[in-house]
Amino acid sequence: MSTTQVEQLKKYTTVVADTGDFNSIKKFNPQDATTNPSLIYSAALMPEYSHMLDDAVEYGNGNLSVTMDRLAVGFGAEITKIVPGYVSTEVDARLSFDTEATIRKARDIIRMYEEIGVTRDRILIKVASTWEGIQAARVLEGEGISCNATLIFGIAQAIACAEAKCTLISPFVGRIMDWHKRAGGVEKFAPSEDPGVMSVTAIFNYFKKHDYDTIVMGASFRNTDEICELAGCDRLTIAPKLLDELSKSHADVPRKLDASKAKEMDIPKIDMNEKTFRWMMNEDAMATEKLAEGIRGFAVDIVKLEKIVQARIDAAGNKRRKLTNEDKKED
Repeated sequence: MSTTQVEQLKKYTTVVADTGDFNSIKKFNPQDATTNPSLIYSAALMPEYSHMLDDAVEYGNGNLSVTMDRLAVGFGAEITKIVPGYVSTEVDARLSFDTEATIRKARDIIRMYEEIGVTRDRILIKVASTWEGIQAARVLEGEGISCNATLIFGIAQAIACAEAKCTLISPFVGRIMDWHKRAGGVEKFAPSEDPGVMSVTAIFNYFKKHDYDTIVMGASFRNTDEICELAGCDRLTIAPKLLDELSKSHADVPRKLDASKAKEMDIPKIDMNEKTFRWMMNEDAMATEKLAEGIRGFAVDIVKLEKIVQARIDAAGNKRRKLTNEDKKED
């Protein structure tokens, strides 16, 4: 029997699970795993993870921000027991335009991981690829804190991240396609002409042509065709539903991206600085709109998760007060 598409893909590309659900990660045996506020929110609603909320509440001792960080670290720490490689943990999206606050938050997250025995070489701190977020990543990388620059929709973001020596970037595929479908009134694209696929391909080729070490990890897929069109990309982070589809198909997955071929391409190098970055983003309506939309979306899910966590904090506080009052009565 021929090998499955997911097994073929693993010959060219490191497969990463895009989920906070431990069972899904165990099922597909990926190298790495990524999480974000949306994924943790979904996982936090599952009864089997209720104890993790309780642990975070106890650690936070009434502080919502600390409890939220500890919850993300708790999920990440459990995932490090399942995957052999990196686990990505995201900084609060509401800090996306504050370099110093992003740096402080990243340091706090790493400290929490190290408190429970997870070394920093296992963790990628996810930051939004705003100019401010990228500059935070530059500082963090200099301190030995590896970063995953996320919400990348354009070449300007990707180049700025590579110049900042980010360990890894997450250019989004499906969200780019969504924008172009709406903007052009197009129902669908042929896989090779998918704008998201073409964007990641251009980033990959640019990085390999100009010898950047930053890992390119395609993300946000809408279908398996997009994934197969990027076979050969450094990494691809894939949701469990699509991993399941790939594991059930035995269709051929030929290599599409090749670093050695990129070396021979005529790709001029761009001198990236803040002015160039902001102008290129201004000229790219899709990248500008999708970056802002992505930050807003993650922020919404953070707020929803905060409400769940705050309710647990309040319940724990009420329980402690009740026990204290009972003890006083007994005295």
